[in-house]
Amino acid sequence: MPVRSDCHLHSSHSGDSQAPLEEMVLRGIGLGLDTMCFTEHHDIDFPDSPEGPGDLFLLNTDSYLYDLACLKEKYAGKIRLLFGVELGLMPEAFRQISVYAKSYEFDFVIGSSHICHGRDPYYPAFYEGRSEEAAYREYFESVLENAKKFSCFDVYGHLDYVVRYGPNRDRNYSYEKYRDLFDEILKTLIEKEKGLELNTGGLKKGMREAHPCGEILKRYRELGGEIVTVGSDAHTPEDIASCFVRASELLAACGFRYYTVFEKRTPEFIKI
Repeated sequence: MPVRSDCHLHSSHSGDSQAPLEEMVLRGIGLGLDTMCFTEHHDIDFPDSPEGPGDLFLLNTDSYLYDLACLKEKYAGKIRLLFGVELGLMPEAFRQISVYAKSYEFDFVIGSSHICHGRDPYYPAFYEGRSEEAAYREYFESVLENAKKFSCFDVYGHLDYVVRYGPNRDRNYSYEKYRDLFDEILKTLIEKEKGLELNTGGLKKGMREAHPCGEILKRYRELGGEIVTVGSDAHTPEDIASCFVRASELLAACGFRYYTVFEKRTPEFIKI
């Protein structure tokens, strides 16, 4: 397995996972990973939903950090465990999010768009009464808004996340259809020295490609982007490092010779 660092992982410290942290770690060791970075969800001002109240995605960071520190000591020499977080970016909570990101000594911060202008694209209501393309375009416009406004993250997570949940998912989706927005997003990230995440979670859900799609990764590289982390977005031990062989092949095909791991918010480039 050319990529041996999984940098997007959730345990029971995230509101949408039941997996004990230690079980996740043991699975990673069993797979031969040399690095695992846990990136528990923290979404400030997440709206209530049919799944439950919005505070489901508020992280008890102190509890998470304590448990991770214990496991780092227990499994020292067997695997490198890193302290990360996945921040849900929303302009309305800019100050709170920015202050939080500085409140802990994170190794790695993923910035993600889970909510678009107060609505959750996970639910069908986001797409009702308009074309799928219009819904996707609104989502990508909100990503651009976040990319311009925020600087408290290291990479943008699952950039085209919305296509997991549209009526036709990624069947009619392509980089070219939204090229104007994607190019501006990528140029903004590069200018701010921020990276992209190659997220294989969509592949496990039956998508044709990872997030973001290969055309976006290739364009990011053409524009001069070099920072790409790889994460499975696993919420269970079984999904850790899923489709990582395919991820390494995709990175190479898009012109990357290295993938990235962050420790103490500093990028380390690892040859594929």
